[in-house]
Amino acid sequence: MSMSAADFTLYALTAAILYVIGLYGMAVRRNMVRTVIGLEIITAGINLNFLAFTILDSDLLLLAQYFVVISIVIGAAVATLALMIVIQAYRHYGSVDLRKLSKLRW
Repeated sequence: MSMSAADFTLYALTAAILYVIGLYGMAVRRNMVRTVIGLEIITAGINLNFLAFTILDSDLLLLAQYFVVISIVIGAAVATLALMIVIQAYRHYGSVDLRKLSKLRW
């Protein structure tokens, strides 16, 4: 099956939309859980962008797949660590509001 430039445009546009949605979720809301979800959406957009560029050069498909799989594994570890921090912050402050974390000063 041959991919075309229109397919690349569709995938790249979808990746850009995911990136913008993730940035919006991180910037607008001050909820730590939504921030972690926004970060994961950005990661999904980046992974889709990696795979979208293989449409232009199919020789890079295997390398891009390796990068995406490694990125997914690292993303899962980061999300787990971030959610553990959210749980600890909720236990300490009783809220998941990022403004309450401003009290964490040395």
